[in-house]
Amino acid sequence: MKLYFKYLLILFKSQMQYRTSFWLLSFGQFFIPFTVFAGLYFLFERFGQIKGWDFFEVALCFAVIHMAFATSECFARGYDAFSGLVVNGEFDRVLVRPRSTVVQVLGSKFEFTRFGRILQSVMVLCWALMNLSIEWSVVKAITLCLMIISGVLIFTGIYIVAATMCFWTIQGIEVINIFTDGGREIAQYPLNIYQKWITKFFTYVIPFGTVNYLPLMYILGRTEGNDILHMLTPLIGSLFILPCLLVWHFGVRHYRSTGS
Repeated sequence: MKLYFKYLLILFKSQMQYRTSFWLLSFGQFFIPFTVFAGLYFLFERFGQIKGWDFFEVALCFAVIHMAFATSECFARGYDAFSGLVVNGEFDRVLVRPRSTVVQVLGSKFEFTRFGRILQSVMVLCWALMNLSIEWSVVKAITLCLMIISGVLIFTGIYIVAATMCFWTIQGIEVINIFTDGGREIAQYPLNIYQKWITKFFTYVIPFGTVNYLPLMYILGRTEGNDILHMLTPLIGSLFILPCLLVWHFGVRHYRSTGS
């Protein structure tokens, strides 16, 4: 991780060489999810609630998933843009270095302008928490933090799987956006508002339900059954990244250079 933070520092310094551009891009990124949130606000202004969920409960869900997505985009951008390394033959150079390919690819690119999105999500999170009657405890605060961390790991896992596909397809596969951008759009609402097959898919296959629904029920005091199980679901969901890393190592072993 010492090498990873060196990558981070170097790329941050390089992006700050053009500070006006950096701040303008960050400002623009702040307003991208803002328009989505405005749509969410007007939806509740018209209908009042969605299947028993009021505006601030959904706003909390919105803030958690968008914060996780923006953080993953910022710090795991190397996997999202991985196809360029394969197309240009630059991944060959990664393989001959005496360091893990996971760390090298992870540290190959950062999008610090995504801090604008993270800031907007933090603001929504604070607004939602101030307007919700939650009986806070240390365990609930830890659960909320674990929800965000687990979301980051899930999105990062999807990016890793998408990058692995480039070993066979060379170019990135756009269908993966169904699970990144599409997953973010679905997971910004509690999963129980959707049909059962969607809820099951995004709980047991791609475990967004362990980030935005089951632990959310615990924090809001709406659980039925074992509170501990709901509290631990973010930890269970974060395990999603382990099979994604196994898929990555399988792909690396079967990589054939493009000869570029």
